[in-house]
Amino acid sequence: MAELREVCDICVVGAGHAGCEAALACARLGFETVIFTVSVDSIALMPCNPNVGGTSKGHLVREIDALGGEMGKNIDKTFIQSKMLNSSKGPAVHSLRAQADKAEYSRAMRKVLENQEHLTIKQAEVCELLVEETAETSEFSQRDKKIVGVKTFTGTVYECKAVILCTGTYLKARCLCGEAITYTGPNGLQAANHLTDSLLSLGIEMRRFKTGTPARMDRRSLDFSKMEEQFGDERVIPFSFSTDPDEVQIDQISCYLTYTNEKTHDIIRANLDRSPIYAGIIEGTGPRYCPSIEDKVVKFSDKDRHQVFIEPEGLHTNEMYVSGMSSSLPEDVQLAMYRTVPGLEHCKIVRNAYAIEYDCIDPKQLYPTLEFKAIKGLFSGGQFNGSSGYEEAAAQGLIAGINASLFLQGREQIVLDRSQAYIGVLIDDLVTKENFEPYRMMTSRAEYRLLLRQDNADLRLRQIGYEVGLVSEETYQAVLRKKEMIETEIARLKNTIVGASAKIQDFLMRHDSAPLKTGASLAELICRPELTYEMLSEIDTERKPLPTDVKEQVEIEVKYEGYIDRQLKQVEHYKKMEKRKIPADLDYNEIGSLRLEARQKLIAYQPISVGQASRISGVSPADISVLLVYLESHRGKETKKG
Repeated sequence: MAELREVCDICVVGAGHAGCEAALACARLGFETVIFTVSVDSIALMPCNPNVGGTSKGHLVREIDALGGEMGKNIDKTFIQSKMLNSSKGPAVHSLRAQADKAEYSRAMRKVLENQEHLTIKQAEVCELLVEETAETSEFSQRDKKIVGVKTFTGTVYECKAVILCTGTYLKARCLCGEAITYTGPNGLQAANHLTDSLLSLGIEMRRFKTGTPARMDRRSLDFSKMEEQFGDERVIPFSFSTDPDEVQIDQISCYLTYTNEKTHDIIRANLDRSPIYAGIIEGTGPRYCPSIEDKVVKFSDKDRHQVFIEPEGLHTNEMYVSGMSSSLPEDVQLAMYRTVPGLEHCKIVRNAYAIEYDCIDPKQLYPTLEFKAIKGLFSGGQFNGSSGYEEAAAQGLIAGINASLFLQGREQIVLDRSQAYIGVLIDDLVTKENFEPYRMMTSRAEYRLLLRQDNADLRLRQIGYEVGLVSEETYQAVLRKKEMIETEIARLKNTIVGASAKIQDFLMRHDSAPLKTGASLAELICRPELTYEMLSEIDTERKPLPTDVKEQVEIEVKYEGYIDRQLKQVEHYKKMEKRKIPADLDYNEIGSLRLEARQKLIAYQPISVGQASRISGVSPADISVLLVYLESHRGKETKKG
């Protein structure tokens, strides 16, 4: 039988949130790209929670958008409820979250892919990576292989120069609902059962992780009068910086809040032996920060109730998502358990809750560019890298797509560091720290979160997106104008002095603010907690009209200037460590003063900078001092040779 062969530039394996961003980035940068999926109907599927964003995840979506990605634009077209979380707290933790019409989200993203020039969608299971030996092999280099193509289950070979693995939860997947086990991917879709063996044969280290999802219920069987109605924001803020805010002011759909109780917990405790998690049937490790209801009841036994959000799956379905009650208990236990919750007494389950196990990699095998250290031209992103969540996946997919394209262009690949973006924190944590469970992004993981706010993602990252080629000249010029307006207005506020006149004192008194004894700048007044930029318009006679997003940045930059300056000084110190690069061929066995554990960890992780080395578990500050001394003496020797 003749072998069918196709030729392209880049192959993307998987069409979930990571795969979509990766493929779009590659195609938009002019590379002939093929995206493979086990089912075309699963493109941008939301098999778990039907929403985008949330605490810290909203930051990721904004950053994806600023770099030229698609997720923010797509949710703006398909959301049914939107809410800014943590709005009563400081701007560093404000996070946008939107409830999606999940069918429309998938359909809209598929339409974007189908109409993207240079992009081909192929329904096929990739079962083998094709590699060749390279001429780069040296005593210290692991990069003795390069990617040359992929092979599908039907035998077709796709010759290419780069591959991006975005397999999500499909590799050797199995779904568990009590004693019932189905060997499928999410939502009963076909699993990908062959690629793992190819990866293992190439020396790639695999792991087994688990995640779960709650039941979906028929809206008509629920009693919403026993629940607390949850509304969206009165004024919707879009995710994408390019979306006109007036276009997203829609009639929103309500969500509902209810709670578990002791009856619920008693049923769960009485049936733990039937849970695959506690019966030892599940091999994979689950996410600590998104536990099943069984885990919540066992690990938080002091809690007499847990929140349960009832969320619509879309405008054209009666399915409701039971957020907060994911489970792998048997069907009969699920029904009994759910029916103890107020409002769910007569619930009818459309889809049972289930746990899903899948193969993924240990991400320490990746450079911060998301390229495999051992195989040139092989990149990966998303849950395959040991993370959880749509947003984390999309962020990695975008970076993998950008870097695969830069690799083919012969340009330096990008690495966003921890002071630049939440995406930088996410990837650095994955490739540098030991992760024994699915990784979830949280604001507390970002040391410089006051600088990495979701509201200023465009100011931080548009330039990088522009230099890569994913952000247009027009969009880039718009952000430069925005930056200039912010700087000009802040300077004006600092240089505009108001005296202790009767008008000013009356204004301050009406806003419960201390009177002035001497003159003060408008910037100094904005620093007062009880006053805002908008309030000061009454006494700011020279003020000119400015766009809402500019005014928002001006207020934050002025009000938090002291804290921001402090973080900028911390970043300065951090950058020095990041700029100190470690040669790729450094032999750590030559550094006699290094502790054995540190040497082993450094060999295993192969950090690209002293900064990255300092964040590896098991590498102490003393080890870093030894490394710095060695690098300095090594550099001195090289200089003398030169």
